[in-house]
Amino acid sequence: MTGDGAAGGLRSVIDGFGVDRVFDSLERFGDAEPPDACSCGVATTGETLVLDAGDCDGDLATALACRRTAVDALTDRDARQIVVRTNGLEYQYRGRGVELLAAAGQFVDRLGDRNEALLATARRDPLAIADELGPRTGVDTDIVRESTLVDVARGIENYDAVLSPTVGLTIGHYRIDPTIPDDTRLRDGRSLETGSDVRIYDRPGGVTEYALDVVDLTLSATERSRLLEGYEAVAEGVVDGERAAPRAIEHVTDGPADSLEMDILTKHTSGYGILEDLFADPRLSDVYVTSPVDRNPLRVVVDGESMATNVYLTSEGARALASRVRRTSGRAFSRANPTVDATAVLENGTGVRVAGVTDPVADGVAFAFRERTDDRFTLPELVANGTVPAEAAAFLSIAVERNVAGLIAGTRGAGKTTLLGTLLYELHPETRTVLLEDTPELPVAALQSVGRNVQALRTGSEDGPEITPTEALRTALRLGDGALVVGEIRGEEARVLYEAMRVGANANAVLGTIHGDGASEVYERVVSDLGVAPSSFGATDLIVTVQSRRTAEGRRRRLARIEEVISDGADHWFEPLYELEDGVATPTGRIDRGESRLVDRLAGPDETYADVRRALETRTNQLAALAADGRTSPREVATACAERQYDG
Repeated sequence: MTGDGAAGGLRSVIDGFGVDRVFDSLERFGDAEPPDACSCGVATTGETLVLDAGDCDGDLATALACRRTAVDALTDRDARQIVVRTNGLEYQYRGRGVELLAAAGQFVDRLGDRNEALLATARRDPLAIADELGPRTGVDTDIVRESTLVDVARGIENYDAVLSPTVGLTIGHYRIDPTIPDDTRLRDGRSLETGSDVRIYDRPGGVTEYALDVVDLTLSATERSRLLEGYEAVAEGVVDGERAAPRAIEHVTDGPADSLEMDILTKHTSGYGILEDLFADPRLSDVYVTSPVDRNPLRVVVDGESMATNVYLTSEGARALASRVRRTSGRAFSRANPTVDATAVLENGTGVRVAGVTDPVADGVAFAFRERTDDRFTLPELVANGTVPAEAAAFLSIAVERNVAGLIAGTRGAGKTTLLGTLLYELHPETRTVLLEDTPELPVAALQSVGRNVQALRTGSEDGPEITPTEALRTALRLGDGALVVGEIRGEEARVLYEAMRVGANANAVLGTIHGDGASEVYERVVSDLGVAPSSFGATDLIVTVQSRRTAEGRRRRLARIEEVISDGADHWFEPLYELEDGVATPTGRIDRGESRLVDRLAGPDETYADVRRALETRTNQLAALAADGRTSPREVATACAERQYDG
């Protein structure tokens, strides 16, 4: 059939595909190759078709020559995604757009040289002919039946609708989805210290959208070219050591480093890539990388609210993160050791806790990143920001100072570790404190910087340099008489903690955090789930519960209850000393009525119950004054602790 015959047969194409566009396409190209030849290089990696666009536009929705190259490549191979690399950027196409081009490739393969005009159009504009494949075009019905082009194209209005790619910097190992669903409403937007912007969209009946406009994509083609050259200079060891990124840019430009290019290169060489942008948002606490990473967007927790982002990691990006975690933590992470629990420090100094899994435990690499407790928090700071009322803070301060045995309870993200860290400043300055943690989260360096005698021990049950909790307890007891702190109680740590309480509850503070909401729930968890004998639980003096709740200003934490543990032989019950009233932890009156057994035990040899009450009133005023005056830094709090000890 001639090109004119094919054109005549296609004049009846349905309006949904545009008569003029199809006819013009056939008349323009006919049997001849178009003048704008494509220079894209073609490669296949697994289920990915990779086009190295070079000088081409690379936009498969508009660049006909590049689209033809993709269709031709798909005549003899399958692909679930198409990646186009051009000018330092990487575009990834998935879903119906790839299915459409793959179906066009299948059709071209079946059609062969039977109809040159139809073949040319199928290679470059498959939507134009999808609904006309049949007897009127002279195409054998078997070819139509064997091709899925008609079915795939049905309902697609234009290429933009299905060929809208995610995009990222080639060296960044991430991709951003620039599209925003139609059913969203902008809630908030702000700029981050990295230069990136973030917008939060509400979605009625759906998950909130956290959209990142990453600063990397604002670079010009020339700037991206310099960035790639600088990246190669670092990767090949042309420059190394400290300040490698700025020196690499200087090496490329023979001049001073541009600050933006330097920051972006630092982020993707010595930093944690796109995580640096996400954790630059002070409201964000968690980032979840779900496997398979190229199909699942990163998820974040912002002010306690879970959100879906427009950010995807590439498979290479997930492997690069795994390698970096192994390198910085010194811990094995592989098929032989498919889980890892470690810490990392971002370029801006933010500490994050890293939990990871990989094959065969998961379908590829997956991570949970969580911001570590801010070392700057102190008890007066929690009073100042409304987390803990001054009167309740005073009680906790005196209880810890007088060697209480207590647990801080709460659900995930409630602020357990934050509160525990602040209470360590309330110990007497000369107190020897040993911390047992599987992953460092408590403010050891900050405590040591203000002269506190703190020794941290790493515990764990996996292979490596760690010691088990039982071994850590024996070691801790040999490291000096003093306070013992267990960072998180999840298993064997419970028996370790209660052994420590029996050894030191009457002489030294013993503190820990545990998952649970209230004393009764903690008791059930400790005794029923963790196997601690009920009689041993009586060594606990008090249980503090913290909560995280959603407010109009975002997610906020608060002290919910302080309960003393009453033990009478084998029976245990709990009496609240402070509990929520109108959203604030308020005294129940038990202390004022002289009914608290714990307050009575806190009295020194030469003190009475009334003396402890007066000390509580004085401490309340002191903490309130520190909070009101803004004297809440670790050094200022340590100074205040030393002064009140001297005054006492």
